[in-house]
Amino acid sequence: MKRVVIAGVSGAIGAGLAQAMLDQNPDSQVVGLCRVPDRAPAALQEAGRVTLAAWDAVDSGSLASVTKALSSVIPAGEGIDTLVYAAGLLHSDNMFPEKRLEDLSADAMGRAFAVNATGFALLVRALMPWLRHRELKRIAAVSAKVGSITDNRLGGWYAYRSSKAALNMLVRTLAVELPRRCKPVACLALHPGTTESALSEPFRQSLAQLTVHSPEQTADHLLNVLRAVGAGDNGRFLSWDGSELPW
Repeated sequence: MKRVVIAGVSGAIGAGLAQAMLDQNPDSQVVGLCRVPDRAPAALQEAGRVTLAAWDAVDSGSLASVTKALSSVIPAGEGIDTLVYAAGLLHSDNMFPEKRLEDLSADAMGRAFAVNATGFALLVRALMPWLRHRELKRIAAVSAKVGSITDNRLGGWYAYRSSKAALNMLVRTLAVELPRRCKPVACLALHPGTTESALSEPFRQSLAQLTVHSPEQTADHLLNVLRAVGAGDNGRFLSWDGSELPW
């Protein structure tokens, strides 16, 4: 994993992955995407092997500047070998996970789908010229176990659950098409486990009985999974420990 694009690099998991890749592979070049590059960790802003580019999952128009920035670092002919989509939205100042049907909001649903699902597919579309080389490409979408339809026994969290389920379907659909166009490829959905982050902060009390990983631990876990996969793993939904999850 030497030529890497990470979307959502200013978040806990995205930043952890970027730093781990830099630390563990001295030859790696990371292009990090986020809404406001100045808000990315200082260590990434100052790293010589990191290029930060402004990108907004809600604004498809921002993809033009992404491909321009990527072209200046990694030519399309050389290609990228790893794409990690670590962007995610569970809550914001005016949005919180729904506890019951009456809490549903069309605006919240739309934002959740834009960030958690649609942004992933549109980014892959924009980066197709960088995926046509003959080396293995790892395309990983950071999903969530709560996006599993089979595993849903508690209900609630309508926008987050359904948008992550949509992300999983996009992964499976891409896993069918991409081998025909840019083989070899492993397109995966990854459950990172519960991680200390701004996303999980409001639920600190309810997480007290769960195993909560630091961003650094989560990054190591996910990188271990990514290193182990090959083209034969294309289309899988894997947990942070490498185990299979039900769709």
